Amino acid sequence: MNFLEERIVKDGGVKEGNVLKVDRFLNHQMDIELFNEMGKEFYKRFEGKKINKILTIEASGIGIACIVAQYFHVPVVFAKKAKSINIEGESYVADVESFTHKVKNQVIVSKKVLSPEDRVLIIDDFLANGCALLGLISIIQSAGASVEGIGIAIEKGFQPGGTVIRNLGYQLESLAIVESMDEKTGEIVFREQ
Repeated sequence: MNFLEERIVKDGGVKEGNVLKVDRFLNHQMDIELFNEMGKEFYKRFEGKKINKILTIEASGIGIACIVAQYFHVPVVFAKKAKSINIEGESYVADVESFTHKVKNQVIVSKKVLSPEDRVLIIDDFLANGCALLGLISIIQSAGASVEGIGIAIEKGFQPGGTVIRNLGYQLESLAIVESMDEKTGEIVFREQ
C-alpha cells in the first residue's frame, strides 16, 4: 500500500453514491506534506518529458498542481468554471460534467496562457467518468498544444474514466486506484499497481 492509499484508509471515508470522502487532507483541508510527496511521485513518473506547463481545473486540483509545478519549474494554468472580468480576449471553452456535484459547467482558459508551443501535464485530484479530463484535453487540442501526460491523485477504477483516457493513448498515472468501496462497511479496495 502506498502513502496515498494509507492516508485514504486512515482519514478517508465512503459515502452513499460511490463518493470517497477525503476532505480532511485532499480537497477541503489540504495536507501540504502529503501534496509534496505526491509532487515528487508525479515528477518521477513524468521525468524526461519536456513539460513546460501544468493544467488543472478549479478548484480541488489547484493545490496539487501548484506543488507538482515546483518540481517541474513550470507555471500552472487552471481552467475556470465561470467567465470573469480577469479573462480578457478570446478563450478556449469546453463543457464538463462533475460526478461529485452532478452539474455541467463550461470551463474556460484564456488563449493568452495556452499556445501551440506548450507541452502540458494535466493534474487533478479525482478521476471518475473522465468528463473533466476530456474537457481539458479538448482545450489543449484547441490550442494546438500537446498533452504530455495526466496525473491523478485518486482514480475510481470501477468507473469508466481511466479506461476511456488510457484507450485514447495518453500516459495516465494515478497514485491510488480504488477498485471498490463499500459504504456500509467503509471498506476500500485498491488496485495493485
